[in-house]
Amino acid sequence: MMELLTSPEAWAALVTLTALEIVLGIDNVIFLSVIVSRIPPAQAEHARKIGLALALVFRIALLSALVWLIGLTKPVLEIGKFALSWRDIILIGGGFFLIAKATHEIHGEVEAREGEDGPRSKASAFFWVIVQIVIIDLVFSLDSIITAIGMAQDLEIMIAAVVIAVGVMYVSAGPVAAFVAEHPTTKMLALAFLVLIGVALVADGFHYHIPRSFIYVAITFSAAVEAFNILAQRNRRKRTKSAQRTKRPARR
Repeated sequence: MMELLTSPEAWAALVTLTALEIVLGIDNVIFLSVIVSRIPPAQAEHARKIGLALALVFRIALLSALVWLIGLTKPVLEIGKFALSWRDIILIGGGFFLIAKATHEIHGEVEAREGEDGPRSKASAFFWVIVQIVIIDLVFSLDSIITAIGMAQDLEIMIAAVVIAVGVMYVSAGPVAAFVAEHPTTKMLALAFLVLIGVALVADGFHYHIPRSFIYVAITFSAAVEAFNILAQRNRRKRTKSAQRTKRPARR
């Protein structure tokens, strides 16, 4: 352990892996922000904490099962020269789940459907939010940890990087969710990102790798455009209020 603390290579690996884990965690944060937006704020906060705690537990548990995890990359289904491993199957399933979930949410936003407000429906909604968080946490954790195994050799470095990355996710998840709730147009943008991420997961499962840098550049560009749009709307509202005050006749 002391050797790792005094090794420049270990610190370089920790910084690099932590940065990568934080970037990979963006998908998780976007999904959490969208999925909890349909339940009451108090439940949403609780669901976010549960989701991030599960993300940490799944990542550490998978890291502790390195031999089993590496075995997931071995082919289990072969069709001619094409082979699929359990990792591929999980990524394909998770990708289709994300696409289906995001499409369903987009349809709900377009149709402007309102859910029931009864206590039974709220409890049911909270339960299904947790189920969906568990499913997607497993998918994102698997992809994240297999990447970590390919970048570092020491289990301590991997666990430290994962803990730091989940801590960053915990700090950022609340503000991101609040921003999405306050600006409805960003929710549609986030759902579009989830479709894009789902397509990337399915492509990875079929051994067609879409560079994540392409996806994150697209997300950053779209987010910047949306930020300018929100700023423009805010300025228009200020000008409208100012004009209304100016036109208001003075009281005698």
